[in-house]
Amino acid sequence: MSRLKELKYEEMNPEQQALHDEILSGPRSRIGGPMNGWFRNPEIGSLIQKVGAYCRYHTTLEPKLSELAILVVARQWNQPVEWWAHQPLAIKAGLKPAIAEAIENRLQPTFEDEKEEAVYEVAQEILDTKKLSDLTYKNALTVLGEKTLFELTVIIGYYACIAIQMNCFDVGISEGEKPRLKD
Repeated sequence: MSRLKELKYEEMNPEQQALHDEILSGPRSRIGGPMNGWFRNPEIGSLIQKVGAYCRYHTTLEPKLSELAILVVARQWNQPVEWWAHQPLAIKAGLKPAIAEAIENRLQPTFEDEKEEAVYEVAQEILDTKKLSDLTYKNALTVLGEKTLFELTVIIGYYACIAIQMNCFDVGISEGEKPRLKD
């Protein structure tokens, strides 16, 4: 059970309602996950949701690559809501189920696609070491390009932020849904 009471629209003040409406007017189709927390500070919530919408829908990374990065973050932070929401999206976007399964089991995936491997290596190394080695940086720069590599770091940072929020406020999966992330 979440540490934050879920706010109903009619319970929200005008600023919270404006954030609610802003979220639903964009590419997201529902309120969930960390969003209930954002209503506690609608000004910050608006900024966070805009960064998230950009990370999710407007970067130069193809969806399977951004979803791969999100899975690495979700696993690193043991964040079941992120995993629950994004593992099916990753598979639907073309990520091989064996790659997601390896990440879930904390094993090194086997890649056939050099972009997938570069995304995984960057995300895993940043989360493990809090930086990026010259070798990993140069490879990612060659494979992904500078703009895409920068966007990848934003995705990693954004989803780490969301994982922290959901872990701290004990945000769970919606009632009736089954968890997908192994302990």
